[in-house]
Amino acid sequence: MSAVSWILLAVVLLLVFWAVGAFNRLTRLKNAIANAFGQIDVQLKRRYDLIPNLVEVARKYLAHEAQTLEAVIAARNQARSAEQSAAASPLSAGAIGALAGAEQVLGGALGRLFAVAEAYPDLKADQTMRELSEELSSTENRIGFARQAYNDHVLEFNDAAAQFPALIVARLFNFQPQSMLQSTQNEAERAAVKVSF
Repeated sequence: MSAVSWILLAVVLLLVFWAVGAFNRLTRLKNAIANAFGQIDVQLKRRYDLIPNLVEVARKYLAHEAQTLEAVIAARNQARSAEQSAAASPLSAGAIGALAGAEQVLGGALGRLFAVAEAYPDLKADQTMRELSEELSSTENRIGFARQAYNDHVLEFNDAAAQFPALIVARLFNFQPQSMLQSTQNEAERAAVKVSF
């Protein structure tokens, strides 16, 4: 073999090693996104388990507010269904979008429940209700941190897949940009749900 052949072979081998490295990095980043969604999933399940307990405690005080309680349970069931779909395919933009929408509905229903509960001093004084509210607030914080970590992983993946020369590998192997989780769409939704008992 001539020197030119050896040089061409070395260049081809370098390109192959680089492509394998880029592919492996993109795959690792995509897996990190799935793992980050798994952390959100854990906290959402925890929240979904707390909500029926909260509603049951409130039910005995808010007998004539059945519509509000039913709305919370319906929103929780809808969010849980969306969460299960998103957990089945955490890299699907449609599933993540549906989950974000269902979570917004649930947040609104919980906000209405807490607003109604403010008018009932006995409910505010109930020890179980206070404990569940604190647990729910803690879970909401954990969900927020998990969403932030998820979005950080999505950003890192999207940046890596969009930068040249890894962009070539991303397009060859169909690494699609991932969607970030957005918990709010407008200023009204950015207002924090007040949880105080």
